[in-house]
Order: sequence, then structure tokens, then C-alpha cells
Amino acid sequence: MSPGKRNLYGRRQGRPLRAARRATLEERLPLLQIDLPEAPFEVSAAALFDPLPPRLYLEIGFGGGEHLAWQAADQPDLGIVAAEYFMTGVAGLLHQWPEGPQTAALRLFIGDARDLMERLPDALFDKIFILFPDPWPKRRHHKRRLIQPATVDLLARLLKDGGELRFATDDPGYLAWALERLTAHRQLAWQVTGPADWRLRPEVWPATRYEQKALRAGRQPAFLRFRKAADPD
Repeated sequence: MSPGKRNLYGRRQGRPLRAARRATLEERLPLLQIDLPEAPFEVSAAALFDPLPPRLYLEIGFGGGEHLAWQAADQPDLGIVAAEYFMTGVAGLLHQWPEGPQTAALRLFIGDARDLMERLPDALFDKIFILFPDPWPKRRHHKRRLIQPATVDLLARLLKDGGELRFATDDPGYLAWALERLTAHRQLAWQVTGPADWRLRPEVWPATRYEQKALRAGRQPAFLRFRKAADPD
């Protein structure tokens, strides 16, 4: 699907940014933003990071950025690719990103993550995060959900063998939808042994504002983990 057919989000910014956040955005974003080359050229790992970190993570739709900021502070040797459409979220991430030499390397893609994912090389990421994406609950909007068979194929292609995909939602309909499509992929193995595996957030998985909002509203979040197996062929 071409980028021109993916106008699925509406406006890109809510309320005007505070002066400090706007200044941070204007100063730091040009240094971190990923610009796609002309099609059909690929975005290589070396074009993203120099030097290349030992482990690479991708988060799709990082919201307020608190999850990625936690990962960066906890694992300063990471390289993190973060894709977000809304500028308010980008400003929030940059505002709380840890500073100094002992922090993870960051690159930002502003737009639909699939446009970037289609241009990245195979087996690039150790972990991919999709945390509380828009559930698009109305039936006529289900085609707008991020988790679709073609996107699942992309996720599996971009994960290294043994790499992990983490998905969270507080919408029961989207949970069933995502489980059906993720478990259908022959290389993605659901890491589950019982209900506690998906009803309770693991300690290595920091809380986000979306989880806290769901709990305040009485909704039970689900936390899914999938491990990529080597292609049997």
C-alpha cells in the first residue's frame, strides 16, 4: 500500500506545545529524524546508527514516550527506532529523553510506521513494541487497525530469530482480533502458559499512561509476548 493511501490518523497535533517543548522539538528533531530515500532504496542499519549498537528496538506509536524513555535509561547500549504520527507525542518523548553519553541512541520516524518498515532490512530488531494502539472499535473502521496480516508479515520479517514482539491493549475486541492474526503467523510463537502471562504486566515492561488510564476506567489490559522462530523452510 502506498503512503498516499494511509491517511488514517486525522490531525497531527492537539493543543499548541508549550514553549519549552516546542524549543526542544525544534532543536533536537532535525538531528534524529529519519528521512526515507527515494523508492525503492532501502534504509540500512548503518544509515540509522553510526556506530551500530549491539541491540536494536522498534516502538510503533509511542504515545507520550514514557516507555521508551525508561528503556533508554535502563539499557544505555540500545539503539531505538521510534515511529509516531503525532507531534505532541514526539515532543513529549524528547522532553523526557535522558541526556548524557550513557543513554540509548535514538532515531525518529514521523509518519505511518509501515512506510518505514517496508524499507528496512530483514532481521533488524531484537524487540518490537506496539503498546495500546488505537483499537478503532467501530466495525467499519477495523481496516484501520495496525494489526493486519500484511503488517504481521512485516513485523516477523524485521525481527531477528529469537526476537520478541510485545503487544498491549485494553480493548477486548482488539485483543481477540490481534491474537487471531498474530498466532496465525507460523514464525510468531505466543509466550503464554496461563492467564497470568497476559493479564499481568511483567516487571521488565514499564507502565504507561494508557495502562493507568485503562485501569482507572475499570478496563483490564492484556500484555502479549511473541517470540520469533526461525523459518522452517
